[in-house]
Amino acid sequence: MEKSVGLILFRDTGHGKSILLLHYRGGHWDFPKGHVEPGETEHQTALRELREETDIADAQLLDGFRDRVQYSFRRGDRTVEKQVIYYLAETAAAAVKLSWEHQAYEWLPVQDALDRLTYDNSRDVLRAALKRLGES
Repeated sequence: MEKSVGLILFRDTGHGKSILLLHYRGGHWDFPKGHVEPGETEHQTALRELREETDIADAQLLDGFRDRVQYSFRRGDRTVEKQVIYYLAETAAAAVKLSWEHQAYEWLPVQDALDRLTYDNSRDVLRAALKRLGES
């Protein structure tokens, strides 16, 4: 099974929370995430992937949130099982410099982020994160 780790990243705009979503080259909208490298902890992976994909280096992980999604997809002629672990983090940064893996990004208010996410399991993770923040 493949394993990735990602972040649900938010910032306080003064008018509520904005959630960072990335538009992947495959066409879907989701959170920053990526594969665990040898010797890394999940937290290290999440923060490294955020830096690599967005150039945001000041995210602060919040205690008390760790969620997981599992799914399968086709890669060529085989089915791949994948697990993604998500953590919740906050940043003051607004500027994003995308990596080659993405074609766009948006900081969205909570409801707009829920509407924009492509997959139901990502919406479920965001709802769980909002509950942790007392926003449900």
